[in-house]
This record gives sequence, structure tokens and C-alpha cells, in this order.
Amino acid sequence: MKAENIAADIKRRIAQGMLKPGDRVPSTRGLAREWDVALATAAKALTTLAQEGVITAEPRVGYTVVGPARDRTPTPSDLTRERIVRVAIEIADAEGLAALSMRGIASRTGAATMSLYRHVAGKEDLVVLMADAAYGEAGYPADPPDGWRARLELSARSMWALCRRHPWLPHVTALTRPLVVPNLMRHAEFVLAALDGYGLDALTRHNLHVLLYNYVQGVAVHLERGTQQQEASGLDEEKWMDAQGPGLAAIAASGAYPHFVAVTAGLGEDYDMDLDAFFEFGLTPLLDGMARVIEPST
Repeated sequence: MKAENIAADIKRRIAQGMLKPGDRVPSTRGLAREWDVALATAAKALTTLAQEGVITAEPRVGYTVVGPARDRTPTPSDLTRERIVRVAIEIADAEGLAALSMRGIASRTGAATMSLYRHVAGKEDLVVLMADAAYGEAGYPADPPDGWRARLELSARSMWALCRRHPWLPHVTALTRPLVVPNLMRHAEFVLAALDGYGLDALTRHNLHVLLYNYVQGVAVHLERGTQQQEASGLDEEKWMDAQGPGLAAIAASGAYPHFVAVTAGLGEDYDMDLDAFFEFGLTPLLDGMARVIEPST
């Protein structure tokens, strides 16, 4: 009954005006800590509220209030692999891969958990399907821009936009265990085609393609990681930085790190790490370095 009690408490907060339309409701982890229950129990409460139309999933925000509760009966009759993948992506976008479970998907679709296995082999298989669907959301023009650099910029920014939309995406696979799915291969094909015609051997073309992909992935992992650490610590970025104050003061007072202290002071108190700006900053020198390999004589 704990899931029902949690859901009822969220409804009470909404009815009493403690949570208003557009407000974020506590996350799965937050509810689990507050009620001292398992993550699955907290997730069940949230999916129940979503089914009833009380809350809705917002990418990288979590669940937010949409208004008073209303009755809605889920219809499992139209359960398909595509629907399962779509619901799974909605959950992962809102709360990350850690909150994804077959039980939670079943609850949201109104289907029995075991019925999902007629469409997907399990969670691992489902995550691969999710990644393939996510990578398929971006394509390339029939007439791409001229030159390898413009094409690689286009590919990098396209993949960055996908990771922005789905921050769990960079966590699905590692470079040493590549994800072989058609829609990711479309991105690889576009980059490898852009590098064709410059006299590069297969290994060099492969490494340049992987380097570009790794740059996007390497920055994008922090989109999800920051949210995870905030939920684990209960501290937003401002409060976390405030907590580092004594440690930074000790480093400054030691005199052992003058360059670090000078740069930190130069950033100013209002500095905030903007991952979009950092991504763009890093892309330029990355491509400059690639140019020395692709067109060494220019």
C-alpha cells in the first residue's frame, strides 16, 4: 500500500496548493528517501500519477504537475514494441536510466509486466532499442555542406542535440563495446563519407570518426551525471559550490597552486559551467587538430 500512500500524498499536496501546475514533484530517489521505500515502490507511485494525468514527464526536469487528478484507464490492447520503447524513453528522459524498469513501463502502459517480454527480450535489449530510436531522430540533408570540416561540425552538433534531448544516451555504450544499431551507423557513415577522398588509410579514418564521437560523448556524459549527483547529495550546483568554499580557501592559502587560484579568481563569482558553450569551445580546436591530419599540406 505504500505506493498508493505516496501517490495520495502527492495529490494532497496538489489539492492544498503545496504543488502547483508546472511545479516539479519529488524524484523517484527523493520519494524513496522521504518514505524509506525501495526505488521500485516510489517509481510505481509516480507512474500511477502519470497514468491518472496528475503529473507528466518533462525531459531533464522530471515529473511536473499538470493539474487536478482525472480518471484515465490505460489501454494495454495496443501494446507494441514501438510503444514500449517510446514510454521507456520518456521515463529515461525524465529520471535517467536508473529509474527505468520493466515493471514501471508495464504500469504506465497498463500492461502486465510479463506481456512486455513478448516484444522485448529484457531491459538490456530495450535500452539498445531506445538508443537506436533516439539516434534515428536526427538525419542529414541530401545535399550536405561542402568540405569535411562543415560536415563534421554538422554531425557533432546533431549528436550533441540528441544527447541534450536524451542525456542518458552517452551512458548506453563504451568505445570498446560499440553499439551496432542502424541509426547510429547512419551517423558513422556520414562522418566516414566526409573523410573520404583525402588519401587517409582505413585506420586513420576510423580513428578520426571515433575521436569526434568520443568528444561529443565525453562532454555529454556530464549532462546526466550532474543530475545524478544532485539527486544523491540533495545539493544543486550553487549549494554544492558553496560547500566547496572551505576546501578552496585552504588550497588558496597553501600557496601551492598559484595558477589555479589565479584562474579561479579570474572567472569571478558568477561563473557557471555552461556545457553548451564548452562543447562549442572544444569543437573548434578539435577540428583544427584534425585538419593537420586530414590536410597536412594546407
